[in-house]
Amino acid sequence: MGSDPQYAKWPALPLAQHVFTITNPYAAKPAQQAAVKCLQDGINEHKMAPLYKYLAHPTEGILNSSGETTSSATTKLRKPSAAGIVATKTVAASLPWDEDLYNNLKAENDKELHEFQKEEDDAVEQAGETEIMAAKGKRADFFAKIGDKDKAIATYEDVFEKTGILGTKIDLVLAIVRMGLFYGDKALVKKHVARAKTLVDSGGDWDRRNRLKAYEGLHLLTLRSYNLAAPLLLDSLSTFTSYELCTYSNLVVYSVLAGSVSLKRVDFKSKVVDAPEIKAILGADSDDKLLALSGAISAGPGAEDAEMRDAKDTVSPTAPTKATTAVNLTTLGTGVDQPEVEMAVDFSPLAQLVNSLYNGHYKLFFQALALVEEQFLTQDRYLHEHKSWFIREMRLRAYQQLLQSYRVVGLESMADDFGVTVDFLDRDLAKFIAGGRIPCTIDRVTGKGVIETNRPDDKNKQYQDVVKQGDQLITKLQKYGQAVRLRGSERA
Repeated sequence: MGSDPQYAKWPALPLAQHVFTITNPYAAKPAQQAAVKCLQDGINEHKMAPLYKYLAHPTEGILNSSGETTSSATTKLRKPSAAGIVATKTVAASLPWDEDLYNNLKAENDKELHEFQKEEDDAVEQAGETEIMAAKGKRADFFAKIGDKDKAIATYEDVFEKTGILGTKIDLVLAIVRMGLFYGDKALVKKHVARAKTLVDSGGDWDRRNRLKAYEGLHLLTLRSYNLAAPLLLDSLSTFTSYELCTYSNLVVYSVLAGSVSLKRVDFKSKVVDAPEIKAILGADSDDKLLALSGAISAGPGAEDAEMRDAKDTVSPTAPTKATTAVNLTTLGTGVDQPEVEMAVDFSPLAQLVNSLYNGHYKLFFQALALVEEQFLTQDRYLHEHKSWFIREMRLRAYQQLLQSYRVVGLESMADDFGVTVDFLDRDLAKFIAGGRIPCTIDRVTGKGVIETNRPDDKNKQYQDVVKQGDQLITKLQKYGQAVRLRGSERA
């Protein structure tokens, strides 16, 4: 059993989500105003002078431009590094700059740093290496708490070089990963996730190995590698303890979305549709949820495109149902509580998306897809960047699932199944057909149009593969025979 995680509290990643919400054009005004207040409260509470300057400074801040200090200004971002923490290059709301507040925060920071330095000096003179490293660790956590990215990473690296405990090294690297996630630095995150994997493989304990799955899965989501993220996130559901990374509700959302777009139908059924941890949250009724929680149900081991807007015009979203609060199964029956009360999340669009896709109710699926985009993809900083790709891939998956069951399908009939117009379906399918994603043709010359699938001839392909492999084998045998004859003539 490994030691308890260290350096797992800072930075406060929810603050990065608030910055995203402030700059998100899809966020409602009340949500943006609430995000500004939460960000201001966090800056004041944790004395975050460096972050405050990075965000709100009149000339250097990424949310304000020169001479503008009001929250109603629309400004242009100038720093390339700002791309990972904000939603768009045009900021619709900003954080007011207060010079006196910044000076007070900075004075508080300097005072605390002086105390840390004094504690470290005392440890050098009177205590041992353990106390010195503890003092350095407090300084590193302090820099992470106030949002000073460069100094936090440098201090974490200093502590890393001087500690010999593997578990502590892993915790330090994961802290650097969180700094990268906070500021949207994908290159930094990629480098240190790989570094953490190397450390874990060299003898990391089970808890840190499990925590790393969630870190890596979330990182892969930001890179649009949903096929690689899905198994990691789904495996993390039943043993999740990385609350410093995200809430359990968010993990459920990430896992369901990644699994829905990337898993094959059989795996989608076992790991998403019938997974007890997911059924506990998305279950259609209270009986399902109770069975899932008790373990009785188990299945074992850019901008929105014009076509989707067209589809939404033809689809009426279903009425939202009562919001459900996520339950972490790892805390049931134990004394472990989730660190803070999570806000109630309406999981009904996700439940409808999963069930309608698997059961082939495609009109309901398109309705759910529109709601998922509105409530999740456009509102989350990790999902927002690739939302248009996700919507296209989910439409493609539904089209492929229906067409693989038929040789010929009427265009009008298929459009009716999906609840869209014939023209929209024709345009949408044409893009996938031209890209080689769907093996079919559309004939609209006669009648109302038909879609004819072009299934590959498996037997003919197998025959061609055998012939090709046989030719390669014959060529190798001929070369071998020539080499044997040559050696025989040399001996003679």
